[in-house]
Amino acid sequence: MQLCITDNKASKERKSMEDNNFSPTTKIQRRYYRWFLLSLYSTLVISCQTIATLLGRLYYVKHGKSKWMGTLVQVGGFPVLLPYYCISSSTPKYSHKNKLMLAFIYVTLGIVESLACYLDSMGLAYLPLSTFALVTSSRLVFNAFFSFFLSSMKFTPYIINSLVLLTISTTLIAFQPESGHHVPGLISAIAGSAAYGFYISLIQLALVKVLKRNTTMRVLIDVTTYGSLISTCITLVGLFSSGEWRKLHEDMERFEMGKGSYLLTLAFTAINWQLFHVGCLGLIFEVSSLFSNAISVLNVPLVPILAVFIFHDKMHGIKAISLVLAIWGIVSYFYQTFVDDDDWDSNAINKNNADDDHLLKSSTLEESNA
Repeated sequence: MQLCITDNKASKERKSMEDNNFSPTTKIQRRYYRWFLLSLYSTLVISCQTIATLLGRLYYVKHGKSKWMGTLVQVGGFPVLLPYYCISSSTPKYSHKNKLMLAFIYVTLGIVESLACYLDSMGLAYLPLSTFALVTSSRLVFNAFFSFFLSSMKFTPYIINSLVLLTISTTLIAFQPESGHHVPGLISAIAGSAAYGFYISLIQLALVKVLKRNTTMRVLIDVTTYGSLISTCITLVGLFSSGEWRKLHEDMERFEMGKGSYLLTLAFTAINWQLFHVGCLGLIFEVSSLFSNAISVLNVPLVPILAVFIFHDKMHGIKAISLVLAIWGIVSYFYQTFVDDDDWDSNAINKNNADDDHLLKSSTLEESNA
């Protein structure tokens, strides 16, 4: 009987070793799937932010005036995510303590997001598009600052190189001969970048320190939806308390492209901003808040190029140099991410090999004792 039990144990351990032999393949598959997700989220971030920024500027160029309406379209698109709750069968389970913490997180994120969006709306209304894109690139610096203190973000030479290149890329745009640089717009855009950097760092802190193992796609959607709901409520309070709601009909009448185009511009702006937030959350979950901001910086050289065709802005050679530096900076950061993936996979394989050796020794020892 003892020999039979020992043989069964040895058989199970050998089966476990055989299963572990497939772990490198599984890790590779997960790695490719992760890169697919990164590509998808990056596409959402770059394309949706670019479209939303262009539409936001179009609203003010065509004589839209409401700053609170410009804020509302940035935070009020969360209903497009509601169908997900109809098809999702998973429901996260939290303790009473975690529920209180989540409520605090949602409220905090909502307040910070509404502040950041209102300040961005002010900057977008008063600044030329390329100047606004330049100033908002500083959110990468603010995000790195807050992440260093909140999440102990580590900076490798490749990441530092990426940040330097991206900063130079966006700074070059400031040397173009531009008119319309207004102090209130610059202050608002800089303050909005600081608020957004803090907002992204708070999300990463919540995912890593509070949610931990409970972080799933459902949780990401919850963070986006509930945070945007709070932001929308705050924005509506601002819209009605400021009295701008009385001028919305006049705002629609004044819009050069007509009432239908007015409504479509606001609707598509809201949808694109919401998809942008989903992409940002995905990148934060898969990598970090700094990486999410690094991807979003790509629209800094991209937006001025599109503005040449849409708003007839002048195109200077310095913008082409800015674009090249931005691409170089993203490649540098992606390379660091690839190196981190290789190190993670190697450590996982080495751990599996060590477990195999331990199981083999245990099996041999039990067979000798039998």
